Amino acid sequence: MLAGIYYGAQYGGTITSILINVPGEVTTIVTCIDGHQMALKGRAGPALGISAIGSFIGGTITLVGVMFLASPLSTFALAFGPPEYFALIFLALTVVSGLAVGSPVKALIMAALGMLTGVIGMDIQTGIPRFTFGIRAFYDGVGLVPVIMGLFGIGEIFINIEQKTKLDVATAKIERILPSIKDWVDSRWAILRGTLLGFFVGLIPGGGALIATFVSYTIEKKISRHPERFGHGAIEGVAGPETANNAGAQSSFIPLLSLGIPSNVVTAVLMGALIIHGVQPGPLLVTEHPDIFWGLITSMYIGNAMLLVLNLPLIRLWVQVLKVPYNFLFPAIILFCLVGVYSINNSVTSIFVMVCFGIIGYLMNKFRFEPAPFVMGLVLSGMMENTFRQSLTLSDGKLSIFFTRPISASLMILGLLVLLTYTIPWIKKRKNC
Repeated sequence: MLAGIYYGAQYGGTITSILINVPGEVTTIVTCIDGHQMALKGRAGPALGISAIGSFIGGTITLVGVMFLASPLSTFALAFGPPEYFALIFLALTVVSGLAVGSPVKALIMAALGMLTGVIGMDIQTGIPRFTFGIRAFYDGVGLVPVIMGLFGIGEIFINIEQKTKLDVATAKIERILPSIKDWVDSRWAILRGTLLGFFVGLIPGGGALIATFVSYTIEKKISRHPERFGHGAIEGVAGPETANNAGAQSSFIPLLSLGIPSNVVTAVLMGALIIHGVQPGPLLVTEHPDIFWGLITSMYIGNAMLLVLNLPLIRLWVQVLKVPYNFLFPAIILFCLVGVYSINNSVTSIFVMVCFGIIGYLMNKFRFEPAPFVMGLVLSGMMENTFRQSLTLSDGKLSIFFTRPISASLMILGLLVLLTYTIPWIKKRKNC
C-alpha cells in the first residue's frame, strides 16, 4: 500500500503542476515549467496523457532492472560487515547532503541534528535512557512517523496558509487526451532518456526522483534543436522529467531491498514500516521473505497499469477535484495527520511531537534549511551508531579498521571525496565574500 502511494503520487502531483501551476509533489516542480504552459494553450490533455504514458513506460522498464539487480546486490551485500555498513551509511549521508538544493553546510547541520534526535531513547548496549528528559514515551525513541508528518505535513500547511497562494487554474477546455503523432515523435527519445537517467540516479542514496527530473529537463533543453520552445509549452520538457521521476522512484527500492539503506525520505518511511512488521530490509530479504519481495514487484506492475486506467479516462474529473477550496482541504489534512499519528501507539505525546516538528518544519523553510537531510540522519543514526560500536569492538578500539578493509576503505574515501567536492567551493566562496 505504501509503495503504491509512493509511485502513484509521482503522477498524482503532475495533475496540479500542469493544471494550476502548483506542484503536488516536489518531483513535479520541473513539470510546471512547460506543462502549465501547455494547459494554458488548451493542451492540458496531451500534457497529462504523455505524463501518464511516460510514467508507465519508465516504471515498467525500471522494474525489470529491479528484478535483475536486487538479487546480485543482495549477494554482494553478504560480504558486508559492521565496518562496511558504517562506511556505506557515511557515504549515503554525505551524498544526500551534497545534493541538497541550498547550502551544503546547512544540509550537513540538518543531518547532524537528525542523528542527534535519533539517539534519543534507551542505549541498546547499556540500557540507560539518553536525552529523554524523564519522558517515558521517549524511551523507545522519537517516532519517525510523527516527525515526518510534522515536518512535511503540518509544516507545509503553515507555509501555504502564510503565503496565501493564488491558484492559477487552467480554464481552457480539455478537448484531446491522447498525444498526437507529432507529440509522440517529439517525446519518444525524451522518454527513453528519462527512463535510463531515472533508473541510474535512483540507485544513488539521496538522489532519487527529484535530481533525475532536473537533470532530465536540462539534458532535453541542451540537446534540443529548438531550445527556445522550452518554457513555452515544449512537450519534451514534460515527457522527460515525468518519465525520470517514476523510473527514479522505483529504482530507489533497490538500495532499500538489497542493502537495507533507504535512498530518500519516502523509502525511509517504507523501511520503518517493514521493521514495524518484523521484516529487516537487506541482503537476506529475498531469501527469508520472498513473498514480500516478489509481492512488492508484482504490485508495482499492477500499479503502473492502474496509472493508465485511472488517469487517462478521469482527467476531466481531476480538474473538478482541484477546485476544492483550500479552507476545506487544510482542516481535513490536519485531521488525518492527528488521527494517523495517534493511532500508531495511542499516545498523546506523538501528537505533541508532530505539532512541535510542524513548527520546526515551518522555521526550516523560513531560514532555508532542508528537512530531507534531517530525516535521513534520524533514520540512519541508530544503524550508524551500532555498526560503529561493533566495528570498534572488532578492532579493539582502532579506527583504522574502516581503512584497512577494501570495501569499507573504498566507501569511506568516496564519502570523503564527496564531502570535499562541495565543501571546498563553499569555503572559497565564503572567503571571497
